[in-house]
Amino acid sequence: MPIALVTGGTAGIGAAFARTLAARGYDLVLVARTESRLDEVAAELRATGREVETIVADLGKQVDVHRVARRLGDRERPVDLLVNNAGYGMKSRLSDPDLAEADDAITVMMHAPLVLAAAAVPGMRARGEGAIINVASVAGYLSMGLYSAIKAWMRVYSESLSNALHGTGVTVTALLPGWVHTEFHDRAEIRKSSIPSWLWLDASDLVAACLKDVARGRALSIPSLRYRFLSWWLRHLPPRTVRWVSRTISSSRHSEQP
Repeated sequence: MPIALVTGGTAGIGAAFARTLAARGYDLVLVARTESRLDEVAAELRATGREVETIVADLGKQVDVHRVARRLGDRERPVDLLVNNAGYGMKSRLSDPDLAEADDAITVMMHAPLVLAAAAVPGMRARGEGAIINVASVAGYLSMGLYSAIKAWMRVYSESLSNALHGTGVTVTALLPGWVHTEFHDRAEIRKSSIPSWLWLDASDLVAACLKDVARGRALSIPSLRYRFLSWWLRHLPPRTVRWVSRTISSSRHSEQP
């Protein structure tokens, strides 16, 4: 069976990837920080007949990042699909940053995907096939703080790696979701009531659309017509206008702090 490794695979988009890939015949390597949640999701997927490895790892810690990288470099148990999904919304703002949070976010959402992709690519390239999915965000087209900057980096990095691997049989796809029904926003203390209902996406639908784009070899996957339109709009507006839109969204989406 093909094997997929999913970081942050116990909740939200990561869990949706794990369930969808299991249903499509993949065995899984699930990576997450909380052992109890890993055990729960692994048991669910094993009940469907899939083999599931689990790795308890905090990708904000270098030692854990490199432990996952060693699994990706194992030529005896090759990983066919890497999903760099682990991440979280940030609570502090750039005007008054929590530097510890910023350092962790950069490690989890920039450094770890870079290291893990670097570990996966040699084996994929030698086999002449494989795929990497990096979860970026439509927020990367906005200027809403460090999270936007990180996700903009993820998109550009993914497109650059896609170019570097062109013709090798290995594809790289950046997934750019918008607002998705997960626990992500609650953890980041984002006021969900300020977000129009038509902007919300279902995680399973998003994953299905992404996997279609991966099969087509697309470097960018923007789920739903409405988000493709919004992304086009953001790319073509004057930067000054994009900054105004970003300020407007930022002021409405954060909950008041106690």
